[in-house]
Amino acid sequence: MDEVAEIFRLHGPQYREKFSDHLLPSHRRAMQDIEQCRTAARGGQVYFCNQCQQPRYSYHSCKNRHCPKCGNEQATAWLQAQQHLLLPTHYFLVTFTLPAGLRSLARSNQRMIYNLLFRAASQALLQLAQDPRFCGGLIGMVGVLHTWTRALLYHPHVHFIVTGGGLSQDRRWLPARKDFLVPVKALSPIFRAKFREQLRQSDLFPRVPEQVWQQAWVVHSQPIGSGLAAFKYLAPYIFRVAISNQRIIKLNEGHVTFKYKDSATKQINFAIVAAQEFIRRFLQHVLPDRFVKVRYYGLLSPACRQLLQQVRQLLSASTSKLKPEQLKITGPPTPLSCPDCGGPLTLLSRLAPRGRAP
Repeated sequence: MDEVAEIFRLHGPQYREKFSDHLLPSHRRAMQDIEQCRTAARGGQVYFCNQCQQPRYSYHSCKNRHCPKCGNEQATAWLQAQQHLLLPTHYFLVTFTLPAGLRSLARSNQRMIYNLLFRAASQALLQLAQDPRFCGGLIGMVGVLHTWTRALLYHPHVHFIVTGGGLSQDRRWLPARKDFLVPVKALSPIFRAKFREQLRQSDLFPRVPEQVWQQAWVVHSQPIGSGLAAFKYLAPYIFRVAISNQRIIKLNEGHVTFKYKDSATKQINFAIVAAQEFIRRFLQHVLPDRFVKVRYYGLLSPACRQLLQQVRQLLSASTSKLKPEQLKITGPPTPLSCPDCGGPLTLLSRLAPRGRAP
């Protein structure tokens, strides 16, 4: 099956040579990790299957957060770790999108613009939620950054999972309506104003077209159900990469064909792009080194753990416990079971890495 790693192995050297002066270290690292993931270059183990009477090789994963082969176990572990944040209330998904006029600036100044996107969006939502006409209290939020569309185009936006209610100043829980949190038409200009105010403090502000500040910025809100449903919805977003190997149809004569679902029509479409263009689209979604793409605000921030406990007591329920079967995210077979017959494997030896460490 054609996959991202194969595209990188075949066409990556030409891409690196062509853009050697402009290729970021994080992009080089991602390309090398993906190329080597679960190959002999990483080392691993060799097992023997008693049923098949055949040796089975299991190579180490690269654990790069942009690798299509990695991330499944991380998503399950993250979901398990969120137990202490769950509240027995309903939740909303609120999405803030960076306007098209700012995307070129964001692509070349990712760390600064992404940080501003998080900060302006979270401050705007926290501020409007405090309005007594809506929620009237301190809400809890978990945000995750996304930078792509299904066609791999550059489209930075932040998804927030938000509690359906907030804690008032006199320590009362104020529930929001089941189908409404805050008006997005009011939220949009607050988001835009806060982003502009903070960007004005940098030397990037003069590079923004004036019409960006005149247009409406896109904000979307929708109910998403219980806490467990909300966190399970968010978990794949955290560890999902720009494209999975399952979406790649073929690599032929220097062109990549991949499928995607059109967000408007919900129809499956097919894109055919040159391998060099595919690599470019993929790499523009590689985040800066050590960039934190998941952030917590309000009641769910680390500084508000005591308030969060008070909210649990007000709601007269303890944190929901996530059961193992609820947390499972489907992934590849474990190394201890044969991929062909499913039989148990016996470890024969360990394999040392063959390739140069990144």
